[in-house]
Amino acid sequence: MDYTDDIHLDVCQNIEVGLKIEYERNPKLTDTLCVFGLDNAAIAIKQEFGFAKGQKIASHPDIEGIIKHCVEVGLLRIGKMNDLTLKEYLVRLEKVKKSVKRHSAYGIRGYYDFIKNFM
Repeated sequence: MDYTDDIHLDVCQNIEVGLKIEYERNPKLTDTLCVFGLDNAAIAIKQEFGFAKGQKIASHPDIEGIIKHCVEVGLLRIGKMNDLTLKEYLVRLEKVKKSVKRHSAYGIRGYYDFIKNFM
């Protein structure tokens, strides 16, 4: 599945809007920290649904907003809009994370430089 046939593409956009806001709020936020935040957001949303109880969520001030935003999006969307499942939401988090990694090749905030004009 790519971006052209993803029925939950809007979920990726919801996540990315929050990431853009976090980049703008925090000039210290790098793509590496963003990936770290997305990894922890995946754990946090799983825990909201009763999974990943043995996993710890990292406490770092530069990623707290990312985790909070991703959990909020997940809680608003999973099981409530367009039949999105937790598994499908986690796939969208991973898709966004891959995009962050891909664009980080263009600088420590390469992903932000990429999305800032689209969101």
